[in-house]
Amino acid sequence: MTKPPPKRYRTTNWKAYNRALIQRGSLSVWLDTSMSWRATPRGKRGRTQTYSDAAIQFCLTIKNLFGLALRQTIGFIQSLIQLAGLDWSVPDYSTLSRRQQTLQVQIPYQKSSGALHLLVDSTGIKMLGEGEWATCESLIRSVITKKHGAEYRRQWRKVHLGIDAETLQIRAIEVTDNRQSDAQMLPSLLTQIPADEPIGCVSGDGAFDTKACHEAIAARGAIGCIPSRKNARPWKGSVLGVLARNEILRTTKRLGRAIWKRWSGYHRRSLVETKMYCFKRLGEGVMARRFDGQVAELQVRAAILNRFSMLGRPCTVPVA
Repeated sequence: MTKPPPKRYRTTNWKAYNRALIQRGSLSVWLDTSMSWRATPRGKRGRTQTYSDAAIQFCLTIKNLFGLALRQTIGFIQSLIQLAGLDWSVPDYSTLSRRQQTLQVQIPYQKSSGALHLLVDSTGIKMLGEGEWATCESLIRSVITKKHGAEYRRQWRKVHLGIDAETLQIRAIEVTDNRQSDAQMLPSLLTQIPADEPIGCVSGDGAFDTKACHEAIAARGAIGCIPSRKNARPWKGSVLGVLARNEILRTTKRLGRAIWKRWSGYHRRSLVETKMYCFKRLGEGVMARRFDGQVAELQVRAAILNRFSMLGRPCTVPVA
């Protein structure tokens, strides 16, 4: 059986989408003059913080958006506030670095019109720091001395994303080390979706074909669009997750894997891979050294991408 030719698509709202792409470079999109720049008293013991979380997130947004270092970020924001005619003071780079460790990043999003279709996947983000420099130094030393010492593994952070198939916005994000598998983090991603928001479908690759994943999806009343692994066998049990997975296996064996993917809409999962590419366009690695700072840095990138999507996204239709 030959594969059908790939579909061709046409963008129907090119003028509006073109204006949205231009607007992404406007500084007025990111600077909200009505934001609460100064921190409000929290009613707790100790000195009140000078700058609000919104101010710190704005500074980190500019830093990640333009790929600046901390000191360059401070200078950029000082000139931006001056051009805007505001009398706000700017936090110094040490304050910005310290507050990044505990910042609760607010990720804006738009709800889909119906039940949420969540697409999940993960990607690796390179860590910058001593580990990588030690690896380079070890390689140089081994070349010079022609001796091979102990091997060093590069350290990576793994970013697990869940995006809305309709709005193309990031709805869930988890940051772990490279030892955590995709299947282990799916229940955590689902808990980030409000309990009162219905989830219609969860799509993922074969790495999510585990009992824990199917049970977590069934617990939210959703349908799992996850291909069974090769040489898979039916699972024993009568819980909803097991029954749903066995039905996928039965249908795949009857129709074939290629037809099942087209029939179930599995290929929409490629949208999350496109979002991974956009995520890495903001940086292949992280600048923060501590784990909490790295989590905040990556969450700020997710907020930037969601803001991009809110400005406008393409509407495509297949061409006959």
